[in-house]
Amino acid sequence: MIWSVVLAAFVLVLPVELPDKTLFASLVLATRFPPLPVFVGVGTAFGLQVAIAVTAGSLLSLLPEALVTGVVALLFLVGAILLWRSASAGPEDGGEAAETREQTSFLRAAAISFGVLFAAEWGDLSQLATAGLAARYDAPVSVFVGSWAALLVVSGLAVFLGRKLADRLPIALIRRVAAGLFLVFAVVAVVETVRALTA
Repeated sequence: MIWSVVLAAFVLVLPVELPDKTLFASLVLATRFPPLPVFVGVGTAFGLQVAIAVTAGSLLSLLPEALVTGVVALLFLVGAILLWRSASAGPEDGGEAAETREQTSFLRAAAISFGVLFAAEWGDLSQLATAGLAARYDAPVSVFVGSWAALLVVSGLAVFLGRKLADRLPIALIRRVAAGLFLVFAVVAVVETVRALTA
């Protein structure tokens, strides 16, 4: 386990997911079902999504170094642009919240939560970030732990703190900070690409 890589993944993924549909989808699910099965379902979905992203990034790292760093730079640059452009938009809508929690079994609530989040996360910025980090660092377990921990923190906040959190988040600021982080990673990857090409 490389703790600096765990920290890099955590710090990069956390601000990306705070204003994301993940938070609001988890929030809405927690208004319909008890918090614990929602958290279990969402956390399991995130674990699988992160494993897929890390695997994709690790496979990418088998290509020549200049190509890998170029693709990583492009992934982070696209992420930075998308985050910056979305900063002025409102929070992503998670749908209408139910007024009362549905009475359903733990397993059913967890399965519904898993399905909703697993479908919602495909092609998400956190997946791009995770794949990019896995391609950049030769530490797939560390990237997995850092990314998954960030996603669990976001879903935990949404499920257990609920509406109070959604009303107080400075969405535009969080998105701009995340865009800045993505841009820094893009610049580092561009520098590495130039070094690889000139070596």
